Amino acid sequence: MADDMGQAPEEENAAALPRDLRFLKTLVTVLTVAMIAGVITITALLVIRLNSAPQPLMIAPGDYAPPAGVGIVGFSVIDGRAVVIGDDGVIRVHDRASGAVLQTFDLGE
Repeated sequence: MADDMGQAPEEENAAALPRDLRFLKTLVTVLTVAMIAGVITITALLVIRLNSAPQPLMIAPGDYAPPAGVGIVGFSVIDGRAVVIGDDGVIRVHDRASGAVLQTFDLGE
């Protein structure tokens, strides 16, 4: 009885399996390994791709001060220009590098 416990039932029956079932068992094992390798590869590629994403552009809205008494209600960066919308109804377009006002649009109240 101790000898029966030492071997797994699969090892005893491996030689007794028909040729087609041995082939099927090998095929399932190979496909399982291929799927595991594929999942690992896709995960590694996602990690590499997401880590190499460009860092977001950080600009402080305080760098583009509106005139005295005007608050900022909107701020955006478009094509290297900072667009500041003031609560006075004026849109000011600033150069991102120098901070100088390039253009203003009065929305009229």
